[in-house]
Amino acid sequence: MSKKYRGVFYVGLCIFLWSMIPLFAKLSQLRLDHHQYLFYSSIISFLSLLSVALVRKKAHELFNYSGKMYAFLSLLGFLDFFFYLLLYFGYQKAQGLEVLVMQYTWPIFIVLLSVLILRETLGFNKLLALFFGFLGVVIVLTKGHLSHIDLSNVNVILIVLLGSFSFALFSVLSKKVSIDLTNAVTIYFFTAIIYSFISMQTFSSFIVPSFNEWIFILINGVLLNGISYLFWIKALQTSDASFVAPFI
Repeated sequence: MSKKYRGVFYVGLCIFLWSMIPLFAKLSQLRLDHHQYLFYSSIISFLSLLSVALVRKKAHELFNYSGKMYAFLSLLGFLDFFFYLLLYFGYQKAQGLEVLVMQYTWPIFIVLLSVLILRETLGFNKLLALFFGFLGVVIVLTKGHLSHIDLSNVNVILIVLLGSFSFALFSVLSKKVSIDLTNAVTIYFFTAIIYSFISMQTFSSFIVPSFNEWIFILINGVLLNGISYLFWIKALQTSDASFVAPFI
């Protein structure tokens, strides 16, 4: 299989896993707010990736990187955390329909940033795929009634757009990571624990999830927001970011 189609395979795995995130997030946040949910999910994601690193006998390398590499990986971890923080804020303050449509601007940002940062070529086919992909999202969510989208809540919409840009920047910069992929994602989630803990302590409170909430947190942390990142970054490293982004 060529590198191009390996990228399609990896992004297909991401699409399958990420499609279940809204369901599990909804079921697990009956009592937890998004600050608490993000904190516990980050812990599980970190432990799951650390386990993979231990099985692959790569964990010892986690302590051997330069300060510059740790700083870069911490920045990537913050960009990912920032995306989810602003996204959940949007769902809290605005109608879900508008937030969903704005959320799916991040593949568009990826294509644009890949041209600016990675110097990838932007051909007509990529633009066409991107246009029809985003148009498909809008039509499905509005059921063809575009007037149902109310963009009057501009401040919240701009915040969600900022979050989408943050994840796009995270994705593009991830192509520049040269260390072992599992270790890189492990460090992402370790820094996400720190960021989400600060966020939880500042804007929420510390509570212990119930047994049922732990089930959803475990599934989300291990698969949907854990192992899936290995597939996503592998897809980005295998193919052009501007090629895989429209598939989302």
